[in-house]
This record gives sequence, structure tokens and C-alpha cells, in this order.
Amino acid sequence: MSPSSNGDSPHSSTATMTAAASASVVGRFPLPNRDFTIEVPSPQLLAQVQINGGGVNSLKSPTSLKSARTPSFSREGILGSAQKARNLSQSSENRPESNGMQKAPSDEGINPLKRRNTDAGVDYPRRRATIACEVCRSRKSRCDGTKPKCKLCTELGAECIYREPGIKLDAGDKLILERLNRIENLLQMNMVGHSNGIGMSHDSPNMSNGTALSGDNLMGIGSNAANFVSIIPSGGLGTWSATATNNISTMPKVHTNAALHLLQWPMIRDLVSRPYDPQILLQLEMAREPLHSLAKTPCVDLSNTNAYIEAYFDRVNIWYACVNPYTWRSHYRIALSNGFREGPESCIVLLVLALGQASSRGSISRIVPHEDPPGLQYFTAAWSLLPGMMTSNSVLAAQCHLLAAAYLFYLVRPLEAWNLLCTTSTKLQLLLMAPSRVPADQRELIERIYWNSLLFESDLLAELDLPHSGVVAFEENVGLPCGFEGDEQEAVGRDELWYFLAEIALRRLLNRVSQLIYSKDSMASTTSLEPVVAELDFQLTQWYESLPLPLQFPFTRTMLPDPVQTVLRLRFFACRTIIYRPYILAVLDNEQAVLDPSVREACTKCLEASIRQLEHITAHHAGHMPYLWQGALSIVSQTLLVMGATMSPSLSSILWSLVPHRDTIDQIINDVVMEIERYAVLSPSLSLSAEIIKEAEVRRRTYLSG
Repeated sequence: MSPSSNGDSPHSSTATMTAAASASVVGRFPLPNRDFTIEVPSPQLLAQVQINGGGVNSLKSPTSLKSARTPSFSREGILGSAQKARNLSQSSENRPESNGMQKAPSDEGINPLKRRNTDAGVDYPRRRATIACEVCRSRKSRCDGTKPKCKLCTELGAECIYREPGIKLDAGDKLILERLNRIENLLQMNMVGHSNGIGMSHDSPNMSNGTALSGDNLMGIGSNAANFVSIIPSGGLGTWSATATNNISTMPKVHTNAALHLLQWPMIRDLVSRPYDPQILLQLEMAREPLHSLAKTPCVDLSNTNAYIEAYFDRVNIWYACVNPYTWRSHYRIALSNGFREGPESCIVLLVLALGQASSRGSISRIVPHEDPPGLQYFTAAWSLLPGMMTSNSVLAAQCHLLAAAYLFYLVRPLEAWNLLCTTSTKLQLLLMAPSRVPADQRELIERIYWNSLLFESDLLAELDLPHSGVVAFEENVGLPCGFEGDEQEAVGRDELWYFLAEIALRRLLNRVSQLIYSKDSMASTTSLEPVVAELDFQLTQWYESLPLPLQFPFTRTMLPDPVQTVLRLRFFACRTIIYRPYILAVLDNEQAVLDPSVREACTKCLEASIRQLEHITAHHAGHMPYLWQGALSIVSQTLLVMGATMSPSLSSILWSLVPHRDTIDQIINDVVMEIERYAVLSPSLSLSAEIIKEAEVRRRTYLSG
């Protein structure tokens, strides 16, 4: 029996499956088609208000002719719910208990996101007594009920009007009152945002615009190219700023969310012998030796290509979803006719072989040092074709650069990958500036290349101070992937899309966290942060609840057999940690801050999420193909956080309450130190990270021993 069927998952009653099925369940889940129903998101955090009372429908019936084989889910679900507006003036105490993670042994304690059933209706404002006049009602004052004029209206010289007795507010009246209350609070938060430099938009979309659109309408591409609308940044290519786009779902240009920023925190800075410039990781990667094997004459063994192609579509395309399984045979035939020596098809095939062979060997961190990494021979051959792709501005040329960047991420070479992503970004911006430049049969492909580029770039910008490419300026103009079309008899694998869409939504939420909490203009005090943190955590909860059932991971403390669920669960806890991390800083800076119950609760949520991310350190291997470098730095930051917490009397008491034994924390930290040491040979930035946490652990134990 899989963990998801033991009652620990929110949907355990409907998601029962065997462990074997769980490991491959995503592969069985059909992909959405071009016409699945979605809700257009607002780029602003607070602009969208749902009219149906806050329900989240993660799965809807498709409307296309392919509905018999292709179910779909709504953008309101997996993507839209992460941006759904909430009343930010509502205190964290008024949030559902589902956002807490402490109430054991009840079901809510096992699953932190289990919510009470709210289908019974909307929680409308309480009616006041009907004897009050309209003026007293509007002023929320006690009315004495005197007729024809009450005392207050007499003093104000106002017209005193009483509502007819017996008339009750109907559902429409209550909705109007609730919506007006939300609008008032949104305006208040907007003013707070401007005073803190957040720059929320004045031109929010109409609150009733959550209409159903097809995938084509999402892109702005109808049956003819005249319907395609593209936005060119006012300053040209690469000229983007968060203020200009009013989009808080993008990474800020200046932020303090990177792992090494924690070395400047109280207590944690005492764990290292010298200060570290947060730019040191970038400097180390810039000084890195290039791949010498790329200068060799490529020699390719094509005797086992079928196995590597199958491995790619089984284990790699799930992360990137950027190779069409329906057109693969055509690409392969063209590459074969060219002897794999020219053309974008040859380059794509060689890169797929490289990634497929890489996936067959597990984590690169377990490969013998100084041994050529798997797939390198195919990557070297593809690298020799990239100069020709560099000067081409086709969609396939952009795909070649994206796949090459994916392999460089596998090799843990983030800066080289960034260079290729910049080229990909330039090609994308050029193609998206005019409709005629994107062939109709490649529009789905360019969407996927675009979102991959945006995800990769956001991950890099979270840790390295790199120039922004400008591709984000087209975000509101590019539709979501909806599913490749083609003859299923020609397909060499499934078109896996669910994880990719879930990752887009989560990455946008992570970017909002960086914008609202860690940017240079973000709010400083825990009091001002409270409604923002509550809102972001609510959006994370909505993201989880909107996942299709095969992707919804259980909240058990055991490792999961399904790699996709494993990666999503780790990403979930990483996001939750950084949402609540400022409260740990507040307590490290002033121990008295923990006396505030809301601060203590936030610290508990942060530390629990950190422990959940670190307690099974080898679980991170599931995401080493796309996320080893990013994941390693996330591990380092959470470990530094836990180390600092053990040195604080109040935070250490919280930590001990989260684990069965005090020695558990020491064991978790020791496992992390050993794991990151294995990564040290892969990258100079990870080598330094390994040195930092190793030294930090020695100094922490010395500190605690007196």
C-alpha cells in the first residue's frame, strides 16, 4: 500500500493505489489538450477575487472532441488558485487551522493542509438588527430606533431611513457586501504596498473576468494570425523591470533570499570564521575551468540509441516536457539522413540521447570522480552543431539551446547553462514579437520552451546575481502548454505535462515570496509581514489542493516511491520555509520576540518545514536531473537555519518538540554535511558550500558544549 492510501493524504479515500502503481502513476495520467478550461491569471498578487465562494476545482471536463481520452484541469485550480485573492487584512488567527502543522494526533495534524468542509456556504458578515437606520448601519453605530429620526441623524442633520421590517439580506446582498469589504481591504493593502515600494497595479482586471478560455485564446492565437497579440517591451529586447511590468510573480532584481545571505544573520554568522560575500558563488563559477572534452573530436556510439530514447521519455521529459513524442520519429529520420552531422533535428536527437543516457545512471553525485559523466559523448557531438544553431532564429534552434542547458544543469554547470539560456531568451523574444514568425505547428512547442527558460532563469536568479534576460516581459502574452497533437501510433512515449504545469505555478509563487518578503523594498517588521505571510501560505495550500490526485503527495514522514511526488513535496516544504523564515531572523535578533504567540507559531511552521526537507536527505536524488545545484543550495540554507535555531534557547525548544529525540537534529545535520561533501567535486560553488556547513557544524557543537 502506498503512503497516499493510508489516510495521511488529504484525498486518501479516493487516491488508493499500490506502491508499484504509485511509482508510475503520473505516466498513467492523461495530459490536458489544447482546449482545457482555464482561468486567466492576474500578474498581481491581489487583483483576482473569486466569485464562487473560494471553492477550488482542480479537475474539469474538457470541451473538445478529444475529451473521451483527455481529461483536463482548470487554471483556476493548479495555476490560478495560487494567485487567488484573499482578504489580506484577515489575521492569521482567522485562517483555517489547516495551515497549521501541529494538531496531532488528529487528521489535521497528520495533513497540515486538510481543510474543513466549506461547501455549506460562504461565511457572510453577521447581520445587524434591522431596527437600525441606514446611517447608523453605515457608521456601525448603535441606533436608538427613534422615529421619524434617531438621535444620531438628528445631530447630523441627516435623512433617517429605516429598512422595512422583515426584509432579510439574500445571498446576492451578502455577496455584494462581502465583495465591497474585500475591495476596501484590497485598496488598503494597495496603499500599503505603494508605501513600501511593492508597486501593485492600479488597473486590476474586472473581478468577474474568470471566464473559461481555450488554450488558443490563452496565447492570443486564434485560427488566423491576426488574433495574435504580442507585447514588445518599450525599451526593446532585454529591457525589463518589475516596476514596468507590475508583475510580482517574477524574481526581483535585488533580493536577500539566496542561501549565503543567512551567513549575515545573528548567531549564524558566528558559525563561520570569516565573512562571505554573497557574490562569492558567482565569482567561483565564473573562474571555473571549461569542459575540456568539448574540444575533442566527437565520437558517438549509436548502438544503444533505442534504450536511451526510451529512458528519456520515461524519466526526463517529465521534468521539461519540451520534446514532442509524436514528431520524434520524423526528427530522428531527418537526423539519420544527415548522419547526425547537421541541422537542428540532429542536434535535438543527440541531446535527447545524452539526457536519456544520463538518466539511466541515477544521481551524478554517485558517479566515480574523474569518470566521464554518462551522455557526454552525445553532448559533445551536439555541441559541435550548436554554432550553426547560434545564428539561426528558429523555434528548433531555441529548443536545441534549451536541451543543451538542461544537460549542463545535470553536469552542475549553472553559469554555462545560463549562457545558453540567454541565447534561448533572445531567440524567444525575437520570435514572440510578431505572430508570423511562429509556425502554427510549433506554437505549442515555443510555449514549452518559453516556460522552461523562465523556470531555469528564476532558479538561477534566486541564488546568483545575474542580469535578467528580459524574457519575462512576454509572460502575460504566452499561453500555458495544453498538450502536443499528433498521431498516437507514431508516439514514442507519453506527453507528460502535469508536473510541468505544477512547477510553473509553484515557481511563480516562489517569485512572489521573493518580491514581497525578500526584495529591497519589502516590509521589515513582523507585524507588517503577518497578512502577507498568511496570504502566501494560503496560496501554497491552494497550490497543493489543486494538484491532480496522482501528483498530490501524502504528508507522511516516510520516503515516497514516486519521484515526481517526492520532488513536489520537497519543493513544497522549501517554499513554506522561506515564507516563514523572517520570523526566525526576528527571534535570533531578539529572543523576546518569541513571546508573541503569532511569532512562535510562524517559527514552528518554518522549522518544521525545514526538518521535513532535510530528514530524508537521499530523497533529493529524485530531482537531481533538473535540480541538483538549486536543491543543494536550498539544503544548505535550511541546514544553516536549523543550526542557528539550535543555538537559540527559545527556537531550540521548538525544534525539540518537532523530533522524537534530541539526537535526531544532530543526526540530520550530520547526514546533510556528508551528502553535500559528495557534491563538492561537481562544482566550485558547491565545494565552498560543503566547506561552510562543515565548519559551521564544528563550531556549533563547540558552542553548545560550552
